Amino acid sequence: MHSPVTAGSADGTTAAGDGLRSGLKSRHLSMISIGGVIGAGLFVGSGAGINAAGPGILISYALTGLMIVLVMRMLGEMAAADPQSGSFSAYADRGLGRWAGFSIGWLYWFFWVVVLAVESTAGGAILHGWVPGVPQWGWTLAVMLLLTGSNLVSVGSYGEFEFWFAGIKVAAIAVFLVIGVLAAFGVLPGSDAGSHAVGMANLTGHGGFLPHGSGAILSGMLLVAFSFMGSEIVTLAAGESKNPEKAVTKATNSVIWRVALFYLGSILIVVALLPWDSSAVKASPYVAVLNHLGIPGAGQVMNVIVLTAVLSCFNSGLYTASRMAFSLSLRGDAPKSFARTGKSGVPWVAVLASVVVGFVAVIFNYTSPDTVFQFLLNSSGAVALFVWLAICVTQLRMRKVMERERNGDLPVRMWLYPWLTWITIAFILFIVGYMLTDSTGRPQMLLSLLALAITLAASLIVSHRAKSREPKSLDTATPPRIDA
Repeated sequence: MHSPVTAGSADGTTAAGDGLRSGLKSRHLSMISIGGVIGAGLFVGSGAGINAAGPGILISYALTGLMIVLVMRMLGEMAAADPQSGSFSAYADRGLGRWAGFSIGWLYWFFWVVVLAVESTAGGAILHGWVPGVPQWGWTLAVMLLLTGSNLVSVGSYGEFEFWFAGIKVAAIAVFLVIGVLAAFGVLPGSDAGSHAVGMANLTGHGGFLPHGSGAILSGMLLVAFSFMGSEIVTLAAGESKNPEKAVTKATNSVIWRVALFYLGSILIVVALLPWDSSAVKASPYVAVLNHLGIPGAGQVMNVIVLTAVLSCFNSGLYTASRMAFSLSLRGDAPKSFARTGKSGVPWVAVLASVVVGFVAVIFNYTSPDTVFQFLLNSSGAVALFVWLAICVTQLRMRKVMERERNGDLPVRMWLYPWLTWITIAFILFIVGYMLTDSTGRPQMLLSLLALAITLAASLIVSHRAKSREPKSLDTATPPRIDA
């Protein structure tokens, strides 16, 4: 029999029996943590980053990857010590105040429901290309119905789908890395020795390692930063496993090699084997490499892999959005019905509410792609930075609290606390500032700040209404959420 999963209440305590079930197995969580950093953006979107920064995009990936490693270390410290269905939103609620948990939770939910629209539309486009007899909207609807159904069955169903989706992505990157390394050293079977061998020619030629100057490194970071969104999903999913502390610790400790291998390793192969300014690299870097090496059917193979990545992202996005809505409901920051669970322990109302909003966004993508849908995309564009910033600030506040609660026994500890935490905060704020000065990033940042302002205003309204319903007492002072 499954045991209920615990979740944090509004006052930071833990309430048992909230209805979630520990249906995720260790293999599910392992693949979720590994595959969470591999999205369709890596396979396709990385071409834009390479075009913007040239081979110097490696520095952009390295700096952004380092930031993600540090942020995940902070989140892992909190999640391993106190697994919560709302993860960083629940910790922000407890450590910084209701306004923080409310705002970052709803912004994160908004980000993922927009992603649902993007990924389902992309999946529909790929399937329509294979079977043009079915309209693209029909395939898009089919994708949404299939994965909504899997999420409604049980958390184990979500985990099983994601296990195989992520497995295909990981296998694809692994094969690409092996083929690329063999080609780079001229030992690819069936090829003339040295025919694809690479020295430093493509890394230093064609305008040099930084053909657009050092400033392009920052522009490249803006393009690649949001492809790392999803690394944190395992901390939400861990709450529905039998050993969340072990799962989070393992995922946190492995994030360094995951970022280094999947991102830096594969992008290094691309810019080493092919000129960065090749039109084929800009369009689809991985297909360009495979075509260059004479791999038959490279385009169709990559379409299958990209479709898998799209389905994986939709599957995880719906799971993540619904669990965040569930956690917000438990804390009184979302409709009470969002916390309603079925016999299998799935918060079905939260799942359906998330997919319905995602479906509405899909409609806008077809009817108003350059107006309403573009507004949705831009207003959710910088949410990742806000989430990472909230994690950093919350960890500063929560370290001593969790040490006291666990008698100093923290399974995961942030390195060089608090100095690395402060450095990471400064780095994220620098990126925010740079986006405001960059012509490409400015619209996203301004509209995302508008979305943040709206959620902050909503949090104040909800808090005011909650206080007005509380019975009056002689002691009107509001106790702090935590002891500093």
